[in-house]
Amino acid sequence: MTQTNALRVERNPALIRSQVLENLRQAILDRRLAPGQRLIERELVELTGVSRTSVREALRELAAEGLVTAIPNKGTIVTSVSAEEARQLYQVRSALEALAGRLFVEHATPAHRRALSRALDKVDKLAARDQPILAAKDAFYEVLFEGGGNVALRQVVGSLHARVSVLRSLSLSVPGRLEHSVKELHAIVDAVVANDADAAAAACSRHVEEAGRAGLIALAEQD
Repeated sequence: MTQTNALRVERNPALIRSQVLENLRQAILDRRLAPGQRLIERELVELTGVSRTSVREALRELAAEGLVTAIPNKGTIVTSVSAEEARQLYQVRSALEALAGRLFVEHATPAHRRALSRALDKVDKLAARDQPILAAKDAFYEVLFEGGGNVALRQVVGSLHARVSVLRSLSLSVPGRLEHSVKELHAIVDAVVANDADAAAAACSRHVEEAGRAGLIALAEQD
């Protein structure tokens, strides 16, 4: 494993557990810890500067999220996502987010609608500066799902979030995808402003389908 300060954890006892988890999670999403790479506890302890117990706790959480896989007698590796698994995840996302778009139009309060527009403005500003937009998109979707008022839907989406995040990072790495992604988010908000539930559902579904195409291209290029 390449030596790097990027995984180093600040010595704040109250935050160590969350810091090491977030640092390792981000390293996986950024592909600094590559799919299929074996994660050796001793090396992770050295890289992060925390105890072996903290590293083990983080690895257990990452395994629960599906980002790493514990293999008997072999240790823990970064989970690989096959093209077929990616297709299935995007299919599920497409259906869930279409429902989210429809429910938002039907149930969102004026405050939720304003919050969605503000979240899109944040995405626009980051994209204009060519800065990462995933966190801003997360905020956009948080408003979308909250405004829809369906707790069960939010829980299901939350359970897929980590696995989907890997694919989202990949899809945005495809040339031209960032610009198209932002335009697709605008189409969602336009449908909301028009109070058109069918159009909002279609725009949400289209956004995921286009992301899926880009993600599969990125996966193929890596293979």
